[in-house]
Amino acid sequence: MNSYICLDTEATGLSPKHDKIIEIGAVKVIDGKVSDTFSTFINPGRKLDERIVELTGIHDEDLIEAPEINEVIGNFISFCGELPLLGHHIISDYAIIKQAAINNKLTFDKSGVDTLKISRVLFPELESKRLKDMCGHLDISLEAHRALNDALATKELYDRLVLFYEENRSKIEGQQASLEVSKNASLSKIASLFEPQPLIYHVKKETPIRKHQKEKLQFLIELHKIDFNIDIDKMSCNEASRTIDKILAKYGK
Repeated sequence: MNSYICLDTEATGLSPKHDKIIEIGAVKVIDGKVSDTFSTFINPGRKLDERIVELTGIHDEDLIEAPEINEVIGNFISFCGELPLLGHHIISDYAIIKQAAINNKLTFDKSGVDTLKISRVLFPELESKRLKDMCGHLDISLEAHRALNDALATKELYDRLVLFYEENRSKIEGQQASLEVSKNASLSKIASLFEPQPLIYHVKKETPIRKHQKEKLQFLIELHKIDFNIDIDKMSCNEASRTIDKILAKYGK
């Protein structure tokens, strides 16, 4: 795969259904060369948890003037065009982007290559195959947990993985040596990891918060004097319902 979009996202958490995008970073690669980049903060309509601030280095102040996802998602999908995706655990980035696309009545059906899967097969001896650790092992510069930086590093990681595979495949074909990879990994199976495979993630369009939910949530917040860090108007119906249930479970009716 020589032409693709290398994608990375940062979000308010790890769930594409429950959390919101705060940053998109992507690299357009044509014939193996970076031809363009896409990078933007996203205002998620809520304050960030301290753990997310510590992990990403992104603060609420960075997001105040940022566009909302509905202002960005169309441009990003156009940026991707028909190209497949590349990412480290690409399904997680694909899932949260697809949720945003569906919410805005847009289509985002993609194939992709996952450098995490390749890393697990080619380097089974490594204790961790996280992007940070793979980059450290292969001496790739990385400023972790910023979307564009991660995307650029993932592109470099992919190049190194391709090179590693090609060099070891030649040894197998020329010398009938064994490749130091997972025991059950055949050459054909490894080769298929470098080719785009359909990304499957089923999502439904989120329904905006209903009037009666908004009124009940506001009442509960005031009643129990809750420090609420989410913009109620930007919540989904399901999100509001979960939040109301949590408040009732903690404080009672």
